[in-house]
Amino acid sequence: MLPLDGIRVLSVEQYGAGPWGTQYLADLGAEVIKIENPNDGGDMGRSVGPYFIDDGSSTSSSLFFQSINRNKRSLTLDLGQPEGQAILHELIKSADAITCNLRGDVPAKLGLTYETLGAINPRIVCAFLSAYGREGPRQKWPGYDYLMQAEAGYFGVTGEPDGNPTRMGLSIVDLMTGLCMAYAAVSAILSARATGKGRDIDVNLFDLALSNVSYPATWYLNTGHNQGREARSGHPSLTPCAQYKTKDGWIFIMCNKEKFWPALCDAVGRPAWGADPRYATFKDRLAHRTEIQDLLDEALSAKTTKEWLEEFAGIVPAAPILDVGQAMENPFVTENGKIQTLRHQNGTEFRVLDAPFDTGEPTPARPGPELGEDTDSVLQALGYDDAAIATLRTKKII
Repeated sequence: MLPLDGIRVLSVEQYGAGPWGTQYLADLGAEVIKIENPNDGGDMGRSVGPYFIDDGSSTSSSLFFQSINRNKRSLTLDLGQPEGQAILHELIKSADAITCNLRGDVPAKLGLTYETLGAINPRIVCAFLSAYGREGPRQKWPGYDYLMQAEAGYFGVTGEPDGNPTRMGLSIVDLMTGLCMAYAAVSAILSARATGKGRDIDVNLFDLALSNVSYPATWYLNTGHNQGREARSGHPSLTPCAQYKTKDGWIFIMCNKEKFWPALCDAVGRPAWGADPRYATFKDRLAHRTEIQDLLDEALSAKTTKEWLEEFAGIVPAAPILDVGQAMENPFVTENGKIQTLRHQNGTEFRVLDAPFDTGEPTPARPGPELGEDTDSVLQALGYDDAAIATLRTKKII
């Protein structure tokens, strides 16, 4: 039994952040029903390329879509029509939460807030993920991950000191905001089950991006220190903590405790460095950062990255520097169950990364649904017969 078995979540979601968050809920056992407009192709993520399963003709063949919609159901429903709203309200009666990642001003227009839905189900949780929030001067602004990275300072701390402003290479703001929404929704569901009263709960991309700035923000707010880029992706104060040259490439070493410096020195055959008073503390080593970099480059160039990782294993925190392809082929990934194989509705097998948690049960392995794949079964459970469903389809409600 998965932790969220018995939880029903309706989701008016699209693209990346919202679907990523609800995939966590689905992976943990919640029933997640994607509500998608039948008249506009549904979740725009369904058409995101450039890579698709087979010929790309299926509504669920986008590999982007499959990366963030595992284990969900799909109900087509036009929420802009009264009949669509009536069906939504029937579903709300048995739901624990509704999530959505629409522009800040849209949920209220579609009647998706607690003010409306709480009258139908007082325990309903309405979890919102927007760009800049549902209130304030940017309520109607569209917004996306890269914009948040630009405005929240990420470009100023990413890359080499003499390089151009650079974004973080992954859509980390989308992914973390989706996770934050899932966390907030589950927290609110716990409260609703204890008190009998649900609520609106909001997260947004900008606030999450800003929150991630964390201790550099605190440094600036209290000392005026404006953290910039560090050479070789180094840590602002810990040394050695950066990438260093080896015989065949690079290795990242992270001595984030004092004990690791002498251990590193012993491992590379330079124990005298560990006893040298010039390098005794983090503060001392920071003052000699360039010198230590040169020393380590020379010492580490004697062996390959693989050989050094074997020397450092369990002793010195270190990692190889891999590209995406190398990361996926890493034996620690391929041999330890971190990749999951799914079977598409057309029978084709494809691979995705497994969920990053271990519940004691295998992660459910249902592919992302076809557009409207579960419409009939969801409506039948509400009491609609075949004739009624056919009428709704003719009227383009579903």
